[in-house]
Amino acid sequence: MSTEPLEPHDHKTRRRYDGRNHARELNFCCFQNRPFLRSERACLWFCDALRLSLRKHPAHLWAFCIMPDHVHLLVFPEQADWSASRFLSTLKQSVSKTALAWMEKHASNRFGLMQDQRPDGRIVYRFWQRGGGFDRNLWSPGAIWEMIDYIHLNPVRAGFCPRPQDWRWSSARAYFLNEQGEVTVDRHGLPTRP
Repeated sequence: MSTEPLEPHDHKTRRRYDGRNHARELNFCCFQNRPFLRSERACLWFCDALRLSLRKHPAHLWAFCIMPDHVHLLVFPEQADWSASRFLSTLKQSVSKTALAWMEKHASNRFGLMQDQRPDGRIVYRFWQRGGGFDRNLWSPGAIWEMIDYIHLNPVRAGFCPRPQDWRWSSARAYFLNEQGEVTVDRHGLPTRP
């Protein structure tokens, strides 16, 4: 088996491997790509949920970036029985519950933005897009560092800031300025940049 990651176009047919010994790139979107994460409040909800998920499902957080309508994470699991689906379930459910409770109290007239009719006809309210999002395993140091750079450049490419370290909702400050941001980056086990 090759130790190099598969190309992005192969993501629908390849197997993912949970557990230790490889990094996991996780990318997921808000419901209907709506900018639910554009406010400081929502980003802080996400940061709280990410810390919770990292405690419940131990992993080293190597990189992250919260964009207005999607999120990028790069984690390195600590345990052999680590599961991306359990990690994401804890993370997403926590954000969703907090958002729905806040909306019910402060903005009930905006519930329609989160309304989704399931195939069985039932109405549910979603913060996140259906499904698990995009994820893949990364083994090689080159692929890992390429992904870290890609994650950190997301807000620059979107025109939100001139430099990665200027974006508050990312791990770039930890890398460029050696300052921890809203969520602590744990670079334990991170391979040396090639």
